[in-house]
Amino acid sequence: MIILANYLVLLYTGSHWRTALIDSAITNSLLVAGCLVLATIIRYYLPKNNDYFNLIGIGFVITLIWLFLSRSGLVYFLNMEEYNHFFTKSFPIRFTYGLLMIGFMGLICVVWYTQQDQKENEKRRIEAEQLTKEAELFKLRQQLQPHFLFNSLNSISALVGTRPDEARKMIQQLSDFLRGTLKREEHQWISLKEELQYLQLYLEIEKVRFGNRLSTNIESDDKTGEMKIPAMLLQPLVENAIKFGLYDTTGETTIVLHASAVDNVLQITVQNPFDPETSSPKQGTGFGLSSVQRRLYLLFGRHDLVSTKADHNLFITTVKIPQA
Repeated sequence: MIILANYLVLLYTGSHWRTALIDSAITNSLLVAGCLVLATIIRYYLPKNNDYFNLIGIGFVITLIWLFLSRSGLVYFLNMEEYNHFFTKSFPIRFTYGLLMIGFMGLICVVWYTQQDQKENEKRRIEAEQLTKEAELFKLRQQLQPHFLFNSLNSISALVGTRPDEARKMIQQLSDFLRGTLKREEHQWISLKEELQYLQLYLEIEKVRFGNRLSTNIESDDKTGEMKIPAMLLQPLVENAIKFGLYDTTGETTIVLHASAVDNVLQITVQNPFDPETSSPKQGTGFGLSSVQRRLYLLFGRHDLVSTKADHNLFITTVKIPQA
């Protein structure tokens, strides 16, 4: 299109059609080559910190080289005195035209490659944030096990002398539990059904520790079985309930867990008894709840997915897990 437009302009000024065709073809072909050279330079040496003076200088030099090569080529093909005079008179117009075209190409390239650079930086930033998030999630999962493991080993040590059969059973349960933990480290999301099976192993160990003082009641709607949940999310919730339910009361304690589906959201409530005269509800919000809240924030970017409340002698924790 540019060659055609240039050709028509030259015809309009009275040039012979052959002269106009050769002039426009050579001039604009070399101009396209100059624009490609500039685009390549910008691609690998994109100006930083708004330092565009070097780029303007490069555009100016490319324009002069373009004029020199155009002049050389046209003299070779159109070595006529009349045409040479015409070229000399049109030099300012040609220079302005070339500088504008090369400058326009430079502007397009700067905008394009700047956007590409920003997209690449944003991609790297997101990947770095994702790696940081995954590392923090892994750290949170790892922090859940040590104190539970220490308590279990202490209980096993106490049972070895008095009730060796129960100690042996507890060792096997602990082995199964830890084996399941290792398997679940490979999967960030599992079904609620799988999570409850894993939770049951944990509860069997705790029941050996606390004997008849601990009882549990786990309820879930039929349609929640295949809903997804972050692996090992329920254990710290129940462990928190056991800790602040059993340690603060005497006699039998019942921990109730209920799972339901509400508007494509898996809602889980865990409740444990507490004595409002000897403890405050804030005591029930320990590391277990804070780790769950942090994990859900890292996964969903929301702070409203974990809530707690005290209802008479019950401490109730509610966790909401949006489904994809």
